[in-house]
Order: sequence, then C-alpha cells, then structure tokens
Amino acid sequence: MAEVRYEAASRIYPGTEIPAVNALDLDISDGELLVLVGPSGSGKSTALRMLAGLEHVNEGSVHINDVDVTLKPPQDRDIAMVFQNYALYPSMTVAENMGFALKQAKVPKPERAERVKEAARILDLEPYLDRKPKNLSGGQRQRVAMGRAIVRSPQVFLMDEPLSNLDAKLRVQTRTELADLQARLGTTMVYVTHDQVEAMTMGHRVAVLKDGILQQVASPRELYRRPKNRFVAGFIGSPAMNLLDVDRSEGQFRLAGTTIELTAEMASAAKAVDGTTFGVGIRPEHLKFSADDNGIAGEVIVVEALGSESFLHVKVQHEGRDETLVVHEAGDTEFERGDNLKIALDGPVHVFAPNGEAV
Repeated sequence: MAEVRYEAASRIYPGTEIPAVNALDLDISDGELLVLVGPSGSGKSTALRMLAGLEHVNEGSVHINDVDVTLKPPQDRDIAMVFQNYALYPSMTVAENMGFALKQAKVPKPERAERVKEAARILDLEPYLDRKPKNLSGGQRQRVAMGRAIVRSPQVFLMDEPLSNLDAKLRVQTRTELADLQARLGTTMVYVTHDQVEAMTMGHRVAVLKDGILQQVASPRELYRRPKNRFVAGFIGSPAMNLLDVDRSEGQFRLAGTTIELTAEMASAAKAVDGTTFGVGIRPEHLKFSADDNGIAGEVIVVEALGSESFLHVKVQHEGRDETLVVHEAGDTEFERGDNLKIALDGPVHVFAPNGEAV
C-alpha cells in the first residue's frame, strides 16, 4: 500500500519547448483508484510513465510513500505496470507468465506457485494455468497480464489503457471486474484511459488533463455536476454537455430566444466578470419536450434510439445561426427525424466566463 505524490512534475521531450506534462501537482491516497483521463496528447500516459520511472522527470519530483523516487530506476520503485498490449511470452504457459517476475527475483518455487495459484483464483484463471496465450481469449489474456502484476504484491498498480484492445461488451465486463479486484486488494492504482465513461465508472477520483496541464481532479459525481471549466464540462459526460456561446445583453443570457434564469449566486458571479461572450452549458437530461409555446423551437435531425433511452439531436436557431442541442428522452419516444417540437429547460445551467472558467 502506498501514497503517491507528484510535486510540480514536468516532462519536456527533446526538441520541443512545450512540456508533455506541465508542473503536475497531484496527491493520490493510499488504496485509492485514481484515473488519469484526457484526449490524445493530453499527457496522461506520460504522467503514468514518469511515476513508473520510464520517463525522465525534467523538473519537480515524484514520491511514493514520502520517498522521493524521481531518480530511482523502475525496478526499485515497487510498482507493477499493465500495458495496453498484453506482452505475454507466447512460449510460456499462463502459470509461467504470471510467475516469471517472481522467478527472476529468485522467489522460491513453492512460494512462487502459491502466489500464482492465489492470483489465478482471484482472477478466475485456475482452469487455464496450463494453457499458452494463443489459446486464450482477449479478456483472458488481459487477466493474465493483471495476474502477473498481482503476484508481485507491489505498492502501486499502474494501468495504461489496459482494456482498449477488448471489444465493447468485454470491456464493460472487465472494467467491472478490475474495479472490484482493486477494492478487494486495497492496493493503490493509477489508471490511464481516454474513455471518459471508463473513467467515470471506475475511479474513486478522476484527474482530467489537457495539453499536459491538470484541469480538475475530483470524484466522478463532482466532475459531472460542478465542472471547473468549459473543457471539463465538454469532456465529461456522454453524450457531451450542450455548450453554446451566448452574448450577455443587459445583464441577461438568452439561449435560442429564451431567457435563461440563473441562481442569484450565479448571476452575481457573472456580473463581476468582464466580457460579453460567455459559454452556456446544459446537460441533455436537463432539456425536455415542452407541450406549450414557451419553449425553444427546433427540428429533430437525428434520433439515437438506445432501447431504454433516446437522444434527440434538435436543430435550433441561436443568435442568427443554426445550432444543435441534444435532448434526453425516454426510450419509447415517438419523435422522428423532421418533427418540429419545443424544448424547455428542466435542470441546472452552467455558465462559463470568456476565459473558460466556470462562473
């Protein structure tokens, strides 16, 4: 078990002046499953590799259990890493693959066998211990890779997009198993993914990165309900938050001809911000079909029917231009492409200052 701490840690690759990870300050608690998430090029994998000792830290430091490991080689950090590709030895059995690191560390054979057997039990791999990797499914291979990490009993597990090679159904199943496994083991885990749904369903906390800079770190619920800035608001949530530019006129914000009612606190905060063009964000579930004439007029251009729910993509006129709002509806909605309807606000509105920060 271990606490992990990044202190103003930066990684600058040779030949570039822009850091891949820029002054990262991040504390990870003992036994926590923290997810690093962001788009491609955001620095999340680089940050993980800095912790693993696979990337040089140009500035700042990295600590595990209050020990500065910035200059320590990977083998001296007591971490175990699972990569996107399983990297299993094809000529070895499952048991041999899982016990290889222990064999290299000269762990006695009886202890090695016992630790492999226990990891296999945890991962439901006992029937496959004598098989070669080529005779396993993708999900089973990924569990073998995880088992190879588990047998080492490290202080920290590092996971670099370990589920990205699995099909959609298996990915959902395996992420559930992995979250359950981490909870039972109680070992600190740092998990990298570009999939924000994966991040939201697995992480105790989620750290969102963009261009190497930490944007926000919070619980999944906090990120969703109170995004710190416009980037986080648009990145977290599926479908994404509806985000539109709105010009403030006479202290009011109007969306597609409808005045947006703000809380007194939000109105006061917005009034204190310089500038006229703000961002307004509304989650799809906070828009609904309106049966009266007071809503926003629009035309349905796409219907995403997902069984238990549907998402209507509705074209509206906003400040003289076409914009699209995504509206959450029940799965049995009767709306079709080409239908005209009215939309009403039915929940909180997020307002972002001209610099992108939440008001």
